[in-house]
Amino acid sequence: MNDLERLIRKGEALMERIEAALPPLPPKTEWDAHVAFRWRKSNGRSFIQAVAHPHQIRLADLRDIDAQKELIENNTRQFVAGRPANNVLLTGARGTGKSSLVKALLNKYHRRRLRLIEVEKQDLIDLPDIVDLVAARSERFILFCDDLSFEASEPGYKALKVALDGSIASASDNVLVYATSNRRHLMPEYMQENLETKYIGEEIHPGETVEEKISLSERFGLWVSFYPFDQDAYIDIAGHWLRTLGCPEERIAEARQPAIQWALSRGSRSGRVAWQFARDWAGREAGRVSRSESSGESNAGRSAAARRRSAGPARAAARRPVRAAAKSRRR
Repeated sequence: MNDLERLIRKGEALMERIEAALPPLPPKTEWDAHVAFRWRKSNGRSFIQAVAHPHQIRLADLRDIDAQKELIENNTRQFVAGRPANNVLLTGARGTGKSSLVKALLNKYHRRRLRLIEVEKQDLIDLPDIVDLVAARSERFILFCDDLSFEASEPGYKALKVALDGSIASASDNVLVYATSNRRHLMPEYMQENLETKYIGEEIHPGETVEEKISLSERFGLWVSFYPFDQDAYIDIAGHWLRTLGCPEERIAEARQPAIQWALSRGSRSGRVAWQFARDWAGREAGRVSRSESSGESNAGRSAAARRRSAGPARAAARRPVRAAAKSRRR
């Protein structure tokens, strides 16, 4: 073996050791096998990871937000049909169905090639890379940012502004951003900022800080607001989930007052609280039915055993005259 062959073998052995130390390559994205995905970072690599079990919720399950459903569904229907559509900002009271509405739209329209990629706030700086990965594909992609809010110094704030409208590159036709937030302008607002407002004659000119905060939310073409539910709407939502979980109607009627007490204890009458109450009530109801059935079977068993015990003396008494007659005949 000459020096060159030894050098090659050592080089190959070194490469094998380096490859063993490197993190594995991320799995290939199977766009046709899944409908929901997440943007992930691991071992210094970024990749799109499939969600094996996405949340299966229907639009019909979202009650008392019909106006909001119509607005967002119309926009999504335009998008999957290849027509112009807007980025969407869903804001308002907590637990009113903002995130669930986006998931329900995916559940309804995924057969029309709609796909969803969830992006965490800290990963918004990667939005241009995500768009580049999917821009050439035939599917329609919603980049979903849930519970979004920023401080002024966060890098994702400016990255989202550029991705929505502001980059030198044109936006991809097959990508929209849907974001949910409890803040309408996605950033905290302070009393001091109002002092920057200038009054010129009868005109009001907001200060630069206010203008900067509004500039991000204005880049969403469609604003959809969600409001707290009143008691009737809350009871209606709780009743719907109880039916979905298999509770009989007579038990649903009895659940009204416990549902109100549950909401009072939580300090909220949101759809999320109604869902949590329904799960608790339905679970306890199922346990009550199970215990009742077990008790019935146990009582039936005890009754049968008691009948057998009471029948024993009667059978013995009936056999005594027969034995006595047999003995007298033998004598």
